[in-house]
Amino acid sequence: MLVFTHEAFRGHVTPPGHPERVERLAAVERGLAGLPVERRECPFGEEAEVLRCHPAGYLARVKSAVPSEGWAQLDGDTFLSPGSYEAAMRAVGGICAAVDAVVSGEARTAFVAGRPPGHHAERETAMGFCLFGTVAIGAKRALDHHGLQRVAIVDFDVHHGNGTQDLLWDEGRCLYVSSHQMPLYPGTGRVEERGAQGQIVNLPLRGGSGGRAMREVYEGSVFPALTEWEPELLLISAGFDAHADDPLAGLEWQAEDFRWLTDRLCDFAGGRVVSTLEGGYDLEALAASVAAHVSVLEERGR
Repeated sequence: MLVFTHEAFRGHVTPPGHPERVERLAAVERGLAGLPVERRECPFGEEAEVLRCHPAGYLARVKSAVPSEGWAQLDGDTFLSPGSYEAAMRAVGGICAAVDAVVSGEARTAFVAGRPPGHHAERETAMGFCLFGTVAIGAKRALDHHGLQRVAIVDFDVHHGNGTQDLLWDEGRCLYVSSHQMPLYPGTGRVEERGAQGQIVNLPLRGGSGGRAMREVYEGSVFPALTEWEPELLLISAGFDAHADDPLAGLEWQAEDFRWLTDRLCDFAGGRVVSTLEGGYDLEALAASVAAHVSVLEERGR
């Protein structure tokens, strides 16, 4: 199993008190400690990969907004520091390298431990801590560069991946499944939002519903959808903010729920799974959840 990361992710610095902070990386490292994984550095992503999902004008606006010192603010909670562009581009490079490795058969599973996250970034809008739609870019890499015909994304972050949905709304080769708390930021993710070709599945969950409700929804809706889709590659938007201790939401999952879910997801796509870090803002819960998630990816990737 491969783990992609880079020191440049520490260069994306948010203002004091911001939940998406550098300290998250140390928590992820605690979760990875002792696991027998092969580590690789995320390469700097190519602009052409970003342009698979975002227009050139948006890419230029993000790049030009990066400050020489301090912070620039793109929306109410999305900030840029001097190192943010490199961090975001290495997140793009990491997901593409992970997809390349898994699709080529070099590895069966991979995890991209990067930041900033990506699933809220819409086609021309940075939001929700996110700059570029990394998991959507990874899916397009698999489809357009490697020629896969059927890719699936499962997003179990507690917040709906409005950006991924926006970027892949018309992409009939990619099934996008999102389970998320509702009502909650960003307010999208209704069941009726199905995509241009019916390839988007939104599964809202009630706050406080816990791991049992999640398991019922996945058993009843997600796994059948994946079985019918028969993906050649499965990507995971791995947000761990559904954990009971997370300060931004209230689904009340435990680390064991992430372990169970990861194990079941590895039953699809012939076990070819690429996961990328999204949310998770209680540091101890993040460490425990990453340990549960990646330990399963390592076991199933042997």
